[in-house]
Amino acid sequence: MRTEACLDFSEKVISTLPVVVRRRVKFGECDPAGVVYTPNFSEFALSAYQWFVSSLLGEPMFAGMKRIGFDSPVKALSFEFLNMLEVEQVFDMTCLVTDIRTRTFDVAVIGRSITDPARDLFVARLTPIMVSRTERRSIQIPVALRRSLEQYRHQTQ
Repeated sequence: MRTEACLDFSEKVISTLPVVVRRRVKFGECDPAGVVYTPNFSEFALSAYQWFVSSLLGEPMFAGMKRIGFDSPVKALSFEFLNMLEVEQVFDMTCLVTDIRTRTFDVAVIGRSITDPARDLFVARLTPIMVSRTERRSIQIPVALRRSLEQYRHQTQ
């Protein structure tokens, strides 16, 4: 019988409300002791954020942003590390909208152990800023995205 840690995926969406991304730590993401290198946490969080925005837009994130006419570079990214991650460990990342402003919003990506869901592994906080693709200046959050953010936030509080 195969265990969850032996499945043939490194990442998959397991829920869209809230958006939850399950990930398996790969050998190459770790130091010789088998512990995840700190910089790889940003890849984990940004990947979960990409799945989150794709879910909100109903299509792949970059295609949706191009269609609507905006980009969303991350202007702030912070982490709180609570427990280590090790090679082949499977964990979930839950995306929550914590604030919505005029041109930016905040998303918390909470990494949790699947063997002990009460055990948080890390919390990442991302703040993307909306930028016009043509003028390369900040713009208000597009109406369709704002509606989706507000609905998601309401449904996941």
